[in-house]
Amino acid sequence: MTIDVRRIDPNDTQAFDDFYAVYLAADLLGREHIGTVWQREELRAHWIRDSSHRKAEMYGGFVDGELSVVGSIACSLIDRPDHAYLEVFTHPRHRRRGHGSQLLATLEQAAHREGRRILNAETSYPYDGPADGAGSAGTEFARHHGYSFGLGDVCRQLQLPVPTALLDELLAEAAPHHTAYTLRSWVGPVPDDIVADWVALNASLDTEAPSGDLELQELAADVDAHREREATMKDQQRTAFHTVAVAPDGSLAAYNEVVLPAHDPGRIYQWGTLVRPGHRGRRLGLAIKAANLAQVQAAHPGPLVLTTYNAEVNSHMIGINERLGFRPVERLGEFQKKV
Repeated sequence: MTIDVRRIDPNDTQAFDDFYAVYLAADLLGREHIGTVWQREELRAHWIRDSSHRKAEMYGGFVDGELSVVGSIACSLIDRPDHAYLEVFTHPRHRRRGHGSQLLATLEQAAHREGRRILNAETSYPYDGPADGAGSAGTEFARHHGYSFGLGDVCRQLQLPVPTALLDELLAEAAPHHTAYTLRSWVGPVPDDIVADWVALNASLDTEAPSGDLELQELAADVDAHREREATMKDQQRTAFHTVAVAPDGSLAAYNEVVLPAHDPGRIYQWGTLVRPGHRGRRLGLAIKAANLAQVQAAHPGPLVLTTYNAEVNSHMIGINERLGFRPVERLGEFQKKV
């Protein structure tokens, strides 16, 4: 059956709510208790704010006037000029009817119009299955349409609070290895005096972390774009907790960012963690993670579930997470198609 594919206007409240309902039903299917999904208010704030550094479009596929499948395409305007990021979500009632394939074709055509030759997509699947997701619905859909498995990530979760004694023990263990470094923590936007260095460090995360068989290009260290993202986070009512390690020369050697969403009660998310190559071997990763968790728990002592993703081959960071008590719950596959 051919579907009627249309652009979705995020400023149209009803159209957006219909889009969100399909997205939510599709993304939580079979992972209702562990799924890490956008909350409605977060996703809408993400879409309605104008951006000078990103071009993105929402689409929906209709059958007899009913929205059956939704998706989006996003392209950076400041870096990775060859890349596009695609998402497709088919409502469980409409699966296996070719609706997702038809919408994906529309998204790929949009990517072609933007001159993008590297198409990126992700899908989640059970932790106890194959590491490459073979046999799961999302991975088989991707492979059927020419997308190749590039990198496997593992989703891990940690029940907070972590005992204060454990955090103190880890900080004390790490401290003798970086006596010339200073840890600095704060809540909210990155301070002006270090924002350029912080953005450069954050931009190097994708290329410094394991990337498997993915073809990646460097991200732009653009302070204005970062401030736009912080403004969007404010609209989303997300609060960022930061800890950095400051090297003896005043530059940033490492950073850790944890984000608390107001619209997702009981959950908190680990975003980026990175130690610059020249500063590794000093237990800085362990120190900044433990210090930032201590900051989070001082502000929010109640129970929270902290979620993080790591490349399965990133044994060093996984080792730190396991010492803190993280446990694996799910896998995420990163796929690419080159056209």
